[in-house]
Amino acid sequence: MGFTQEQARRLQGLQPQLDPERREAAAAQLLLLGLSAEAALALLEQSPALLRLPTERLRERAEELRRLGLDGGRLQRAVSRCPQLFAVPRKRLAAAVRLLRERCLFTAEQLRDVLGTCPAVLLEEPRSLHHHFQYAYFRMGVRQKEMVKARLFQMPFAELRNRHIFLERRGLYETPYKGQIQTSNPKLKDILQLPEKDFLANLACSTAEEYEVFKKLLAREEEEEGKEEEVDALYAEEDDLDGERSKTVPE
Repeated sequence: MGFTQEQARRLQGLQPQLDPERREAAAAQLLLLGLSAEAALALLEQSPALLRLPTERLRERAEELRRLGLDGGRLQRAVSRCPQLFAVPRKRLAAAVRLLRERCLFTAEQLRDVLGTCPAVLLEEPRSLHHHFQYAYFRMGVRQKEMVKARLFQMPFAELRNRHIFLERRGLYETPYKGQIQTSNPKLKDILQLPEKDFLANLACSTAEEYEVFKKLLAREEEEEGKEEEVDALYAEEDDLDGERSKTVPE
C-alpha cells in the first residue's frame, strides 16, 4: 500500500485486537482519498475509531462529501481536520446541509467554501448552527458572502458574541438598519481572525484586563436574565393553573 516498514509497524500497533485486514482496509480507503501514507496513518492514530467503521461506510461517506463539493485537496484537508465526518450519522449531516442551503441561503459554491474551511459545521446541532448564522445576519448585519470570506463558523459562537458586544458597547460597532449599507463597522474578517491581543489593540482600542472584566459582567448579565426568564415562566404557569381552577369551581 506504499507504507514503509516503520509505518507498517505503526499501523499494526493500532487497535491490536482488530483483524489485520480491517486495519489495512481502512488505511486503503484513506489512501484512495488521496492522502499520503503518512497522512493516512496520522489520521488513524489520531482517530483510531475509524478502524472500527465498515470500509463501505468510509467509501459512502467520502462520496457524500464529494457531492457537496469537497473533492481533491478539499476532501483531504476536511477529513484531516475533522475525522469525525466519517462517523457522524447521515441524518445529522443531511440536516446541517439542508439548514445551510435552505434556511441560511448559502449558494452551492458558498457551501463548498464553508465546508472546506470549517468542516466541523456538519457536526453541529442545526439549532445551534442556525442561531450562529442568525446572530451574524440580524444582529451584526453581515451577509452570506462576507460570512464565507471571514470563515464565520471557525470561531465559537460565545467568542463571536463577546467580541461583537464589546465593540458595540464601546461605540465601535452599529447594527445596520434594514436596507442600510453599513461601511463604518470593522470587517467581520478582522473581528474573527485577529488574535485577541491584536483585536483589542487594533479594533477595540482596549486592554486585556478591560476585556476580561467585560466578559465576566456579560456572563453575570446573562445569568440574571436567565433567572428572570425562569421566574416569568413560573408566574405564567401559576396564572394558567389559576385560570384552570376558576373554570372548575362551581358558582
